[in-house]
Amino acid sequence: MGKSFRPRGDLWRSGDFLSLWAAQSISQVGSAVSQLALPLVAILVLDASAFEVSLLAALEFLPFLLFALPAGVWVDRLRRRPILILADIGRAVALASIPAAAVFDAITIGHLYAVAFAVGTLTVAFDVAYQSYLPSLISRSQLVEGNSKLELSRSVAQIAGPGLGGILVAVLTAPYAVAAGAVSFVASATFLYRIRSVEPPPERHEQTSIRTELIEGLRYLFGDPRWRAFSGYVATINFFSSGLVFSILLVFAVRDLGLSTAEIGLIFAVSNLGSVAAALGAGRIARRLGVGPTLIVAGVLSGIPLLFLPLATAEHAVLLVLPPLIVEAFAIVLFNVTGISYVQAVVPDRILGRMTASRRFVVWGTIPLGSVAGGALASTIGLRETILVGAIGSTFCFLFLLFSPFRSIRDTLALDIDAALAG
Repeated sequence: MGKSFRPRGDLWRSGDFLSLWAAQSISQVGSAVSQLALPLVAILVLDASAFEVSLLAALEFLPFLLFALPAGVWVDRLRRRPILILADIGRAVALASIPAAAVFDAITIGHLYAVAFAVGTLTVAFDVAYQSYLPSLISRSQLVEGNSKLELSRSVAQIAGPGLGGILVAVLTAPYAVAAGAVSFVASATFLYRIRSVEPPPERHEQTSIRTELIEGLRYLFGDPRWRAFSGYVATINFFSSGLVFSILLVFAVRDLGLSTAEIGLIFAVSNLGSVAAALGAGRIARRLGVGPTLIVAGVLSGIPLLFLPLATAEHAVLLVLPPLIVEAFAIVLFNVTGISYVQAVVPDRILGRMTASRRFVVWGTIPLGSVAGGALASTIGLRETILVGAIGSTFCFLFLLFSPFRSIRDTLALDIDAALAG
């Protein structure tokens, strides 16, 4: 495999992992800022409708339906670090066009849609390559430790990013706040360029067509009951939660709850304390409960708290919005650290890119569908009622995991990560 196997804890002395970690941390802060600022450009500058804002979210995730599968084939055929660097640079250019257009007062909803689609397309390439790259940079016994560190920095970024985004939007206005995302991607590409480990060449046994390799990835995903359940849960929770609820939550917060941009940023920032807690405790929880039960518990916690969101009023907005978002953030990171570590540990490297892409095609491909459905419902029955529908749907998604082999996967031996969890 061309990698050195280091004992647990040695990641602090791995310059290459630290460069990857720094790249991810910086870009996550900028992404959190731009993810808040971009829809606020539509809401505050262009006075966009709920459907137009939800369509903006849909276009950012539509590339996962269009390009995830072929991206997985190419990621398995090519070295992954150059893909990561080019994706970062491309996203920086796309986001920088927003403040550039603002200088000339030339921002349009069509421009925002184009940027969202471009950023989403490059994120497909980055995301598939990123999850496939980590196992070639560190040993499989370090995956939980590595993913926990990466999720911790993502969680910290999700705390700092929205708060910083709210301040930048208030001080600079939303279009210029988007520039923070562009700068962060440039910094991320710089750190990725500094990685010195020689990535092993892709393992190719024979020259096959893209279609053949694409089908192989899908068959691997749907042929295993673990991955079917895993994908079924994430696909449905993304449809109801990310699609129906979160695609319109900013509109609900601004127009129904009357929250300012600074207040919204603060709520999202504080809510990600749950992410930090999960990133720090995921290994301990997985060791105590077992991999499968940990995923099931995370699935339960990711749905039920959302039922409180449609109860929020202008007088009690923080009280009814913040606690559910904290629990939601905890559940998402707990699931991600445990589930992604499991996938990276047991899936053969030669098909990991295609498996990741196939999974992303399924689980992120439902987000644009949910976003469009959320926007259409909000225009028909109202914002609060649509959030309630999404919350109810999210509550039952864990059943995919409960009635699957994960229910009986209790030890961590199958992960080959006992050493990582033991400390």
